[in-house]
Amino acid sequence: MTNKEQILNFIGLAKRAGKITTGEDILLNAIKKNKIKFLIIATDSGKASLKKFTDKANSYNIPTNQMFTKVEISDAIGMPRTIIGIADGGFAKRLKEMTN
Repeated sequence: MTNKEQILNFIGLAKRAGKITTGEDILLNAIKKNKIKFLIIATDSGKASLKKFTDKANSYNIPTNQMFTKVEISDAIGMPRTIIGIADGGFAKRLKEMTN
């Protein structure tokens, strides 16, 4: 199993544990309330969404990762998504370690 597959499996585990936040508006509100600890943005997301979320993440000091496509993220969590936020500190810390 490659490192990328391990990370995607871990994201799926976080989803099953209820530690993932999805949906643009919900995510933006959660970021503003400091509830998001790590953001995963698809490499093939739209330019406007990419800029909006990377700027927001930078201003709130939230680490981001852009190593997966929409399809990979969607397959990992079982629903079509472009951007997902990790709301749990432990999961976020482990994902940060795995993606560095």
